[in-house]
Amino acid sequence: MNVDDVAELSIVSVKHIESYLLELRFNNRHIQRVDFSSFIFSNRHPDYEQYKNEDMFLNYKLIDGNLNWDDYRMIFTVEDLYRGKI
Repeated sequence: MNVDDVAELSIVSVKHIESYLLELRFNNRHIQRVDFSSFIFSNRHPDYEQYKNEDMFLNYKLIDGNLNWDDYRMIFTVEDLYRGKI
């Protein structure tokens, strides 16, 4: 499976490493560490302000094979997370 097989690609587990760094394990056994800090702290959209609080950032859920914050308020494509590029 490669990243282009988007219909099959999903996140199966998430581990908090530190701060805004998460380790994602995908259904094809690929592991990717993603640092969300640049996105969160450079984005000025008011919907993302709350995630500058680390406790709020860590309040994500794994839904249908993807990370989801607050009922889709913040979400990224699985393909971008797989590549570690957000």
